[in-house]
Amino acid sequence: MNTRIEMMGCKIDNLSMEESLQTIEGFIRSGKPHQHVVVNVDKLVKASRDPELRQIINDCALINADGMPVVWASRLLGKGLKERVAGVDLFDALMARAAKKGWRVFLLGAHEEVVSGVFRLYQKKYPNLPFAGYRNGYWKPEEEAEVVEHIKAANADLLFVAISSPKKEQFLGRYQAEMRIPFAMGVGGTFDVAVGKVKRAPVWMQKSGLEWFYRFLQEPRRMFKRYFIDDMAFFGLLMKEMAAPARESK
Repeated sequence: MNTRIEMMGCKIDNLSMEESLQTIEGFIRSGKPHQHVVVNVDKLVKASRDPELRQIINDCALINADGMPVVWASRLLGKGLKERVAGVDLFDALMARAAKKGWRVFLLGAHEEVVSGVFRLYQKKYPNLPFAGYRNGYWKPEEEAEVVEHIKAANADLLFVAISSPKKEQFLGRYQAEMRIPFAMGVGGTFDVAVGKVKRAPVWMQKSGLEWFYRFLQEPRRMFKRYFIDDMAFFGLLMKEMAAPARESK
């Protein structure tokens, strides 16, 4: 059954968290490489301006909506996404399932103290979780082939990539088939959240779609341009898509 909808040129799978986890379990059983991506307001705006990024997103085996504004917009457009599947929640659920199923995990990205902190945190939380390895997210262009070979040799089932967008999507788009990881997922700032470097918004703010505002309050200088300038284009894209059926009916 086709679960995909399309919004602003990007495909999104209309799946709940549990349905997404079951889908990923099927990917891992298959042994074939699959790439995952989450789309939020920022990524939809970037994809509207970057055809390469949009193609990488649309080619992914699993595409979740991470952001209540995306879910609300889908409902305004009559496409009704079931729920938000936040990357940070999916990551934590997959780590728990990996410990239960014996899936090998590789962590890639962030500063050395952050990624090693995530490694130690989940080793303690799930002593049975088999780690294939970890590496920070900083390397020179000439070192990229070595990084890819390191990950490939680790023989992981799950690869979590915590580098910025669109770099993580481009990295996985270029190398996922070569690395042959059954499930590779970009996780953005999830490692920072896991080790407590960045605090997550209270649950009521997450459910109210205000997690972005909480993030802005933590780093106003860094996040102002993204949230109050760049991401404002989302509303123009939404208005354009809402107006499209009216134009077509004329």
